[in-house]
Amino acid sequence: MMQDEWLDIVDENDRVVGQQWRSEVYRQGLPNFRVINAFVVNAQGQLWIPRRTAHKRIFPNGLDFSVAGHVEHGEGYDEAFARELKEELNWDLAAVSYCQLGYLSPYTDDVPAFMTVYEIQSDETPAYNSNDFSDSSWFSPSALLEQLIRETHPAKPSLAKLVQRFYLKY
Repeated sequence: MMQDEWLDIVDENDRVVGQQWRSEVYRQGLPNFRVINAFVVNAQGQLWIPRRTAHKRIFPNGLDFSVAGHVEHGEGYDEAFARELKEELNWDLAAVSYCQLGYLSPYTDDVPAFMTVYEIQSDETPAYNSNDFSDSSWFSPSALLEQLIRETHPAKPSLAKLVQRFYLKY
């Protein structure tokens, strides 16, 4: 079983005001913590989307972001992104082409936590960590959103929202 993470608790302006165990944050349904999410995007504009393993505590077997994780105590968003990228995909941040897509707040953007969203440009299918993911596929943003809306695949709830916001601007 995964070790509990010690997270920074933040106020409505994303300023650190304390710390709490991840399990307690989720038990209380708190929105005042930080996460990072990232999409791997190939030259054809397809998103690399992995499926979470069955033993995950949150959203088992669900489709996930290419990289996702909590910002742990004392980390900034970029440090958490680098750590999660290495843990989940075995990629070094210095060796990938990436950019920040946006920053979202649970108070203004209807997301479950404060989050920074990144995009990694790569045509390489990641050799992911099998403790985190069980399989993966490349999807066009519209095909992924259609499957998420139809609930063809279980998924993290914010996945559809972020695909629509950053890749399907109407």
